[in-house]
Amino acid sequence: MNILILGGGGREHSIAWAVMQNPKCDKLIVAPGNAGIAQIAECASLDILNGAAVVNFCDENAIDFVIVGPEAPLAAGVSDRLRDAGLLVFGPSQAAAQLEASKHFTKSICDAAGAPTAAYGHFTDAASARAYVTAQGAPIVVKADGLAAGKGVIVAETEAQAMAAIDDMFGGEFGDAGAEVVIEEFMTGEEASFFVLCDGENALPIGTAQDHKRVGDGDTGPNTGGMGAYSPAPVLTDAVADLAMERIIRPTLREMARRGTPYQGVLYAGLMIQNGQPRLVEYNVRFGDPECQVLMMRLGAQALDLMQAAAEGRLAEAQVNWATDHALTVVMAAKGYPGSYEKGSAINGLDDTTEDSFHMVFHAGTAMADGRIVASGGRVLNVTARGASLQQARDRAYMMVDRIDWPEGFCRRDIGWRALS
Repeated sequence: MNILILGGGGREHSIAWAVMQNPKCDKLIVAPGNAGIAQIAECASLDILNGAAVVNFCDENAIDFVIVGPEAPLAAGVSDRLRDAGLLVFGPSQAAAQLEASKHFTKSICDAAGAPTAAYGHFTDAASARAYVTAQGAPIVVKADGLAAGKGVIVAETEAQAMAAIDDMFGGEFGDAGAEVVIEEFMTGEEASFFVLCDGENALPIGTAQDHKRVGDGDTGPNTGGMGAYSPAPVLTDAVADLAMERIIRPTLREMARRGTPYQGVLYAGLMIQNGQPRLVEYNVRFGDPECQVLMMRLGAQALDLMQAAAEGRLAEAQVNWATDHALTVVMAAKGYPGSYEKGSAINGLDDTTEDSFHMVFHAGTAMADGRIVASGGRVLNVTARGASLQQARDRAYMMVDRIDWPEGFCRRDIGWRALS
């Protein structure tokens, strides 16, 4: 089949890598792609937020299956336009994508479904939000209601920090995403990511992971889009996963279906786990980044079969065949990230890194310039490895990191520390 993947980051590179291993893939196009993706698939210049343009592209290129990588096209309704045109697509409808596009929407779903989550308030003005913080105290979590590229969440340790976050959000720091604000109870425990494929009726767990949001070693500094991840997540045991399915995932899917917006695609649940009890932190309607990279390393070619089964409503007959191993990815980012950073610096040494089913460098923010690979974003490379143990996967990943010559980049040196300690 001819397959189109929408997106151009490390997540999409890892999906493309897995898809290309499956013999049913005859042709793969990624739009817009990046310099690493261009080494394994055709890249195309395409406005992936324009549903009509994507439909026309699919028609012109005889595309059979579309995999939507990032959340923005889903929130823009691109998957709806594709389905209306009769195309097979992996990704939820615009209405169902509100599970990520609006934190208040997700809270209302949890309330209706009885799914355990943090106590919260929803606000459309700064004065009411500030009054809520004064009444609740700190620590407390302030979230922009809309999509903010993974950066619209402020864990405020003091009331002053919470007030500053409220002022920033209503002051336009996160654009339209901060026009409404959700303020939540600060939950304690250990956070992990749970990934479930859905076909509108059935749900199939496909993996667990833990990421590292803070920019610095020891989980210090500001939040980022993610500085590294590993799979599986030790805290998300089979027993905890079963509880999450029973109390959170399935009730959510039933409520979505009851509202006439059945969910199809991958549902990524961020869970806070304390004493073996999971509570929902938030939902995402796409694979995490960089969690997707470790999941794809462990899933390999079967990832395409599973995504196709979800898109075709056949998950009841599907199963996941896991290798009993571990995967870990280290994000190499441009110095200055998540603040301001420079683009265009050359990355050398990539030819010295082994690339096979146990070692991969997935490109996130790269481009070609004058025959060289250069940095074109904040998070630039995802150096990823598998191993029989998490320690072996980590050792392999950092061995690859040390072969990459990029003075303008940096990475955390402690990915996996929580599980290994």
